[in-house]
Amino acid sequence: MAEAHQAVGFRTSLTSDGAEVELSAPVLQEIYLSGLRSWKRHLSRFWNDFLTGVFPASPLSWLFLFSAIQLAWFLQLDPSLGLMEKIKELLPDWGGQHHGLRGVLAAALFASCLWGTLIFTLHVALRLLLSYHGWLLEPHGAMSSPTKTWLALVRIFSGRHPMLFSYQRSLPRQPVPSVQDTVRKYLESVRPVLSDEDFDWTAVLAQEFLRLQASLLQWYLRLKSWWASNYDFLYVTPTPLQAARAGNAVHALLLYRHRLNRQEIPPTLLMGMRPLCSAQYEKIFNTTRIPGVQKDYIRHLHDSQHVAVFHRGRFFRVGTHSRNSLLSPRALEQQFQRILDDPSPACPHEEHLAALTAAPRGTWAQVRRSLKTQAAEALEAVEGAAFFVSLDAEPAGLTREDPAASLDAYAHALLAGRGHDRWFDKSFTLIVFSNGKLGLSVEHSWADCPISGHMWEFTLATECFQLGYSTDGHCKGHPDPTLPRPQRLQWDLPDQIHSSISLALRGAKILSENVDCHVFPFSLFGKSFIRRCHLSSDSFIQIALQLAHFRDRGQFCLTYESAMTRLFLEGRTETVRSCTREACNFVRAMEDKEKTDPQCLALFRVAVDKHQALLKAAMSGQGVDRHLFALYVVSRFLHLQSPFLTQVHSEQWQLSTSQIPVQQMHLFDVHNYPDYVSSGGGFGPADDHGYGVSYIFMGDDMITFHISSKKSSTKTDSHRLGQHIEDALLDVASLFQAGQHFKRRFRGSGKEDSRHRCGFLSRQTGASKTSMTSTYF
Repeated sequence: MAEAHQAVGFRTSLTSDGAEVELSAPVLQEIYLSGLRSWKRHLSRFWNDFLTGVFPASPLSWLFLFSAIQLAWFLQLDPSLGLMEKIKELLPDWGGQHHGLRGVLAAALFASCLWGTLIFTLHVALRLLLSYHGWLLEPHGAMSSPTKTWLALVRIFSGRHPMLFSYQRSLPRQPVPSVQDTVRKYLESVRPVLSDEDFDWTAVLAQEFLRLQASLLQWYLRLKSWWASNYDFLYVTPTPLQAARAGNAVHALLLYRHRLNRQEIPPTLLMGMRPLCSAQYEKIFNTTRIPGVQKDYIRHLHDSQHVAVFHRGRFFRVGTHSRNSLLSPRALEQQFQRILDDPSPACPHEEHLAALTAAPRGTWAQVRRSLKTQAAEALEAVEGAAFFVSLDAEPAGLTREDPAASLDAYAHALLAGRGHDRWFDKSFTLIVFSNGKLGLSVEHSWADCPISGHMWEFTLATECFQLGYSTDGHCKGHPDPTLPRPQRLQWDLPDQIHSSISLALRGAKILSENVDCHVFPFSLFGKSFIRRCHLSSDSFIQIALQLAHFRDRGQFCLTYESAMTRLFLEGRTETVRSCTREACNFVRAMEDKEKTDPQCLALFRVAVDKHQALLKAAMSGQGVDRHLFALYVVSRFLHLQSPFLTQVHSEQWQLSTSQIPVQQMHLFDVHNYPDYVSSGGGFGPADDHGYGVSYIFMGDDMITFHISSKKSSTKTDSHRLGQHIEDALLDVASLFQAGQHFKRRFRGSGKEDSRHRCGFLSRQTGASKTSMTSTYF
């Protein structure tokens, strides 16, 4: 916006000596204000980085230490044991004058060195404390004396009022597990899904790997570890006005970015004390994935004062700031309405340009290099935006007339759209439909689900409860008629890339049409019932999913569940291989009519305990897949062929699962406003003949599932698996005496309309995702 004000203030005139440029007073003022804002941002970031660097100490602690040293010096005591006198000797004597000033400077330098040493000691002590993971391995609800002592020490060394990145210097690095242990755990994980012959062959490859390549690859991996660090409301539509919904949502997102830049978002703490790594938050905004022939890279800008907007095949640049602050929600609504009212048509091939972001990466990289100046400038406006906004011309969302089909279509629209109306390379795309529904599509390489989910929860709560809407559905406030209109981006695409765009569009449509999405809420019971059974809610669902998948496919398969490793510096995720021998024993018992409920229940508890052990091992850096993948990368770098690692790397996950965490329940009053809780998101299948299953616990009495598969597969059906999941949950619950009434209530009313009673008409649900894209609503 500032650039637009500056542009109209330039005056040019031609003389015999050439062109002269005159600057008007408003432009000079705007240039001054722009520079002032830039310096304020830099100073603010410098100060925040300084506070983060000295945490858990504070600048006041230095002042206290300096004052104590000065007081001791005044009392003729020398706490430095002679060091300050040596520092004074090294300082200039300024001709024998200012002797007292030299003493003050010496005390300040000594205090600074002592302060820095104390801060380093605190960082080392806190890192050692945070390296303890014994609390993870303790039974649920029990706490040993060592863990209680550890918690007390962490409380002492953690300081008060941490900022978002305060703990980054104190987080331990992720350890490198024993390669023998990793291979043993791997063989244990694949035993249930392999025949005896295949397992024996895999075991031979594993032993050959341990004998020939493992020690060398592990040595390089340890060497590296020493120096390198590792959602819309369904029945709550606050306004049917598309531009107004976009205005409030964009403003709320930018408020989140403002808090992020100032590190005013508190770090996530497990048990209220154990900090998680916050590094992934840095790239939420102003980030784009840039394609390459061999590999992509992430481009992140420190700041961006505009968003890129797509509507009916046209691209626009919308400024987000006025002279002194963010544009108000009403001003942003005005800008979006101007785009909606703009009758100009899309230029040739401009409408389908974004399909290139779904094309093979080499093709997209080649097209980017061939763009001319004007198109390159337009591309820079898109890639340099804070985020991407898609104003869809069609309505979407849950309808009372056909809740099941409309919800599935809603999820599919958020995931893929029409293949050319999402910029899949941006860190995220805000999608606003013509009837005021909205959602989020997230590119997955820069961060994991909890990060974007955290932002989305804040956005939904801020949009509805803090910003709000007027009675006529508009954003609160008044329009600003002085705002320049949004800038239409001009592409001027060369003829040679037209065929690339057409091919990309064809491929994107094939991918989009091949995705089958199914979303359903299950409200017969939820986390509160599972808690009363003294079980882990996540493990309960994971074992039930094994039962559901076996009934769907008649066999067991490798199962992926993501577990976070943010207990370590720059940690991302680890795999929990949920298809264990214990889970398979339980499933077989459930399908055996001769087995009694007590027998099945005993096997279920054993399977849950095994899953919990695997989850805790993954979170504490003792998982399988990260280590094996790192060894595979090292082997490729050293040009070493390992049949074992090649086989591991080529494995297909026919069941890919993940739990979406609800992290900020304080933003919503769940009991009074249940319809406002985010329903999480979902993702696509990792295998052509597999499923992607995501789930979220919404409050205490509802679980929303997001299932995806490929229509081209004759082996999978998302709706069929959904029914098996419902049946499996009820069958598992019925093993517990308290759960018998759930099954009786469900069976007594008939299956056909049971999903309506299970929550389709009561609360919101979620979305869908590809292997690199996730969605929230």
